[in-house]
Amino acid sequence: MNPSAYSSIYKATLLTEVRRRLFEESFARIRQCLGMLTPDQIWQQPSKISNSIGTLIVHVCGNSRQWIVSGLGQRPDKRERTTEFSGKYTYTASELLNMLDEVEKEVEDVLNQLNTEQLLATYQVQAFRETGMSMLIHVIEHTSYHVGQITYLTKWMTDQQTNYYGDIDLESKNEGPV
Repeated sequence: MNPSAYSSIYKATLLTEVRRRLFEESFARIRQCLGMLTPDQIWQQPSKISNSIGTLIVHVCGNSRQWIVSGLGQRPDKRERTTEFSGKYTYTASELLNMLDEVEKEVEDVLNQLNTEQLLATYQVQAFRETGMSMLIHVIEHTSYHVGQITYLTKWMTDQQTNYYGDIDLESKNEGPV
């Protein structure tokens, strides 16, 4: 197989994992948590220095848009990060879900247009110089970190399990490559 064929396989594999981790796991979990909460719980802060679930969702959308849509997609960066934490927002669950849907479409559009050279190129985002690949990894880990916070707060406020894994047997043992 020629080197460019390997490159295409690696790119496709990476982008499949980005979609799975970001859309099928993280964004799906945010949606599930939102469905468990009352309007007041969405904006409830556990303390004066902690973020509400609503604030975390606005922040996750801002981060995804800045790093992938503006950074990799080279679209204008309109993010105002400080405003995400200002406490001025009172979006409804429906509006927050729409925000997630919009950023997912924008990110998907960029992912569909990426080539190997863009994944290997270096970009300036905020105060950081990162490759396209590292930018995708950053968004996955950053989003996952905040989904953990959202999950914890949801469980704390509702006293309910999220059941992310449904009926999957998590006691199964590793059996090597399948």
